Amino acid sequence: MIKSRPPKGQPAPARRSPVRSAALGPGYSVANSNTRILGPKAGASSPLTLAPVAAPANLGLNSDRLRIQMVRRLRDQGIRDERVLAAMQAVARHDFVDQGLASRAYEDAALPIGYGQTISQPWVVAHMLATMAQDRSPQRVLEIGAGCGYQAAVLAQFVPEVYAVERIRGLYDQARLNLSHGKARGRVRLSFGDGMQGLEHRAPFDGIVVAAAGVKIPEVLLHQLAVGARLIAPEGAAHQKLILFERTGPASWHRVELEDVRFVPLRPGTQA
Repeated sequence: MIKSRPPKGQPAPARRSPVRSAALGPGYSVANSNTRILGPKAGASSPLTLAPVAAPANLGLNSDRLRIQMVRRLRDQGIRDERVLAAMQAVARHDFVDQGLASRAYEDAALPIGYGQTISQPWVVAHMLATMAQDRSPQRVLEIGAGCGYQAAVLAQFVPEVYAVERIRGLYDQARLNLSHGKARGRVRLSFGDGMQGLEHRAPFDGIVVAAAGVKIPEVLLHQLAVGARLIAPEGAAHQKLILFERTGPASWHRVELEDVRFVPLRPGTQA
């Protein structure tokens, strides 16, 4: 059985603990599902219900400049994967938030997208994707918790096949609309369903990104990784860490604990 180290309880810079290897046994179980991230610096989101709308006109061409500034900030924060940086610059984040929040779209903050969920802060998105894809060229990636569709849109800029699952019907509809235009148009295969089950009929995946925290990471998702592929997900309740799994064989995985984070919880089933 794979067990977590005791959480430290305070936010900390990125840090790796010793790698643990193990074969998952029958005692490794999970009762969680998918929803959205709260980034390390963000507060809890309120249960808003926001409809997807176009960005306000006052952003205009300034959105290009703001995205350049965002990417520069990500570089300063240690993101080095040029594929991820180019994708973050290509996708207009303000198209994925409510008009009233569009002026804040390029801040390093999580923003509410309705239904008590958020769009993850840019650093969290970039860090998770860069870590999942490090030293690899993933061809098929699964996202659990599509939310408004932003992270899937970023993935689709450098991954040929992107699959995303969303459990909240209103967010699924919102993401489907958001992903139907712009640079993500037709590049993400979006499903409404229980993310804890993954998408077995599309497996194996070259990478899996889980956008919410469970007490344990669902074993079924680990089995949907290709050998050599990586899964990144938060784990924990009151104290959470990002966890990186790499599948090393038919029944073995390497586990690495990364930095302390705060995500909304994984939940089972679907929500109409």
